[in-house]
Amino acid sequence: MFARIFAAALLLGLSLSSQASPGEHFDFGHAATADQATRTVELTLGDMYFEPKTLSVKEGETVRFVLTNKGTLLHEFNLGDAAMHAAHQQEMLKMVASGMLTATGMKHDMAGMDHGDMGMKHDDPNSVLVEPGKTAELTWTFTKVTNLEFACNIPGHYQAGMVGKIAIAD
Repeated sequence: MFARIFAAALLLGLSLSSQASPGEHFDFGHAATADQATRTVELTLGDMYFEPKTLSVKEGETVRFVLTNKGTLLHEFNLGDAAMHAAHQQEMLKMVASGMLTATGMKHDMAGMDHGDMGMKHDDPNSVLVEPGKTAELTWTFTKVTNLEFACNIPGHYQAGMVGKIAIAD
């Protein structure tokens, strides 16, 4: 089933026009260092799910996310709104088409390379890839929390339900 979703998403994405990357400035916050965190949240990334599925954060809060991939596929943890995820999904489709990403991993010798006019890099501060059986971290200061999601934008994963909501905590 995953292969069908993956292939359909790849074909659909290659037929759509490319969208611009959200860039380095984010209205909802910025990357931080782990020592700046006021709280640590552990998330499990499984094949087509996050656990927990919803998170609450406070504006101004710095959260250290510890992300453990217990699945058999490569997954991503990406902070943004639905429009940012849609744009990033197009970038991820290009990375798969180029061979930079596979269903289970990233070609590490290609990870930091700028791939010509496509400008493909997976180095956005609001995003991290987590290979099967691995753990990664992302620390973020939330300056504004509104309509935010955390998602996996590997082709087909978001569409299969690998997305969660971030709510403003009281």
